[in-house]
Amino acid sequence: MKFLLIFLLLFFGHSKGDEFIEELLRKLDERGKRAWWWDERWWNEGYIENVPNYEVVINWVYLPIKDAQMPVMVARPKERGKFPGVLFLHGRRGLDDLFQLHAKRLASKGFVVVAPDLYSGRFIPQFPNEHDPIIEDDAEIALNYLLNREDISSKKVCVYGLTRGGYYTLRLLVAKNRQVRDIVCFVGYYPVLQDPNRPEPMHIYAYHEDVERLSIPVLFLVGRDEQYQRLRLILVATESLKAKGKDITLVVYPGVGRGFDFRNGDRRKFADDLAAKDALIRSAKFIKAAIEKASR
Repeated sequence: MKFLLIFLLLFFGHSKGDEFIEELLRKLDERGKRAWWWDERWWNEGYIENVPNYEVVINWVYLPIKDAQMPVMVARPKERGKFPGVLFLHGRRGLDDLFQLHAKRLASKGFVVVAPDLYSGRFIPQFPNEHDPIIEDDAEIALNYLLNREDISSKKVCVYGLTRGGYYTLRLLVAKNRQVRDIVCFVGYYPVLQDPNRPEPMHIYAYHEDVERLSIPVLFLVGRDEQYQRLRLILVATESLKAKGKDITLVVYPGVGRGFDFRNGDRRKFADDLAAKDALIRSAKFIKAAIEKASR
């Protein structure tokens, strides 16, 4: 009887949760010629914009941080010249081989990508549960390094936060007050929008207060089959920011869950690949447009 009760609670709780998610998705869905995704030229002429593809070179630098050295991967086009700058903030995986590949793919679209390894220099193990706030200071050091590079085309850059890197991004933008004056857009791949050190219920029902203070264009990318608590906060945050007139775009990919950008091997599906390619192209166009607008 006890097990039956637990099963019923889980079943009906999940059903109610799905209903809430479905209602939010319906509310946020845009269709027709006024939708953000509509492409009049493609529809009428079949025109598909060319995607830049640069050969990428990778270098590593080591930045001094408090009591340690921080490894930083720098990926940029091999071609000489200046390119827009992007700060790439990894998630709980750390800057492992799969996230390094993502940073390289981003650079191939014509960016100088600075990707700090926020964990290994401080001997933080992969997939940490708790958040050490000193990481926020380290992320800012990496940002300063990016801004001082001579090969970026503008002193306005964007930040690219994946999973828990989304929370690191929030702190950099708001707590460190770097949005607008230095960072002009935020791309979040299924971002964590709550302090990892706060109780679990807050990760289901409340996004971090920094979200309300975002004042730059935001692009959120998430799979429809993402875990409930993560998807819920992203949808609720998007709805709230839209209601306040903030510049936020939400892309929900059907048929994929977390990790569509780096899932590999036999676990990778066609839907993952479609979502990952679209997300990268969409992010590149979003970043270039935001930097160009802010640099006028």
